[in-house]
Amino acid sequence: MNAPLYNTEILRLAASIPHHQRLTEPMGSSEKRSPICGSRVTVDVNLVDGRVIEVGMLVRACALGQASSSLLAANILGKTPAELATARDELTAWLAGEGQAPSWPDLDIFIPALTVTARHPSIRLAFEAAAEAAAIAATSTTGNDA
Repeated sequence: MNAPLYNTEILRLAASIPHHQRLTEPMGSSEKRSPICGSRVTVDVNLVDGRVIEVGMLVRACALGQASSSLLAANILGKTPAELATARDELTAWLAGEGQAPSWPDLDIFIPALTVTARHPSIRLAFEAAAEAAAIAATSTTGNDA
């Protein structure tokens, strides 16, 4: 594990976060904060037919949190709340050394961070916020067709 924690790919992703503006009227929204470093990520989502069709984000995080947010945003459209919860859980388990690499694209760039447990909360922020926002959005859409 000689790879640098903040490598060129991490820094590139951190500088190019898609969907980097909040939605004006999200169906679901969640903000997560890392108590260790103070990084904060807010994710807004809109769902149609149980899938994310629109996402907006406000990311105030370290380079690892920004890179993770970038990977989330690049691949979130079309996902269900259940798929986002699975991605969150897989990422959490993998970082804790309790599971295989997550199926979410490109998260293997965080291999150098596996042993740096203090950085894990910031890597998880976007996935935790997205899963919660999607669950909120799903709840807000059920039973509204009266």
